[in-house]
Amino acid sequence: MALDAPTEVADLARHARNVVVLTGAGMSAESGVPTFRDAQTGLWEQYDATALATPRAWNADPDLVWAWYQWRSALVRRAAPNAGHRALADWSRGADVRIVTQNVDDLHERAGSNVVAHLHGSLFAPRCDRCGQPFDQIDPPDEPAERTPPPRCDSCGGAARPGVVWFGEALPEEPWERALAAIANADLVVVVGTSGVVYPAAGLPSLAREAGVPTIEINPDVTDLTEQVDHIWRTTAARGLPILAACAN
Repeated sequence: MALDAPTEVADLARHARNVVVLTGAGMSAESGVPTFRDAQTGLWEQYDATALATPRAWNADPDLVWAWYQWRSALVRRAAPNAGHRALADWSRGADVRIVTQNVDDLHERAGSNVVAHLHGSLFAPRCDRCGQPFDQIDPPDEPAERTPPPRCDSCGGAARPGVVWFGEALPEEPWERALAAIANADLVVVVGTSGVVYPAAGLPSLAREAGVPTIEINPDVTDLTEQVDHIWRTTAARGLPILAACAN
C-alpha cells in the first residue's frame, strides 16, 4: 500500500516557501550511520559512545577517542545519502529549504542540500585542542585501530581533536545564531529523526511554535518533542520526506 502524507502535513509543505528542516541522528540511520543509542560493534562494542564523546574522555586517553572518531569518519565515508537526504535537496528546487542539523556527518551536503548550521560540529573539521587552529582534511585509516595518536599542530604542538561538540561543551555561537535566524524567517519547520533530548537544539521547535510557525515532526517513535509540535507523522526520513517533497513540488 502506498504511503500518503497526512492531509494537513501535505498542505503545509505545498504552500511553504521558507522551510527549515531540523535533523537528528534518525535522519542518517537509514544510511547505515549508527545513532548514539545503538550498540557499538567490533573493536568498540565494549565502549559506551556517550562516554567517549566528552572532554573528560579526551583528556584521559586522546589516542582512544581519536581512533574512535576516525572509525566513525570512515563509516560515514562509506555511507551514502538516503532517499530522505535526496528528497530535501529536491524540495529546495521549489522552495528555500534550509537544513539545521545536529548530525556531524556530511550526508546532507553530499545530497546537494544547503546546510545552514551544523549545531554539533563536523567529523571532517578537526582542530587543535590547544590553539584551535583548523587542520586540513585527515583521511581515516583503511584498517581501524583501538588507539591512534592524533596528528600534532604545526603552530603550537597541540593535538588534532575531532571538530565536534562533545557532551558538556557549549554550542559554537555562529552556527547557533544562524539556526535562530533561519527559524525566525521560516513559514514551516520540519523536525526529522531527533529524539529531542539534547539542548539547546531541542528547543528550536518550541521557539518556532511560539512565533506562530507551524511545526511538523517526522519520526517513527514518540519523542520528547512530540508534545511541542503541531503535526506528527509517524514514518521514517527515507520513507516520508520523498513524499513530502513531492507534495511541495
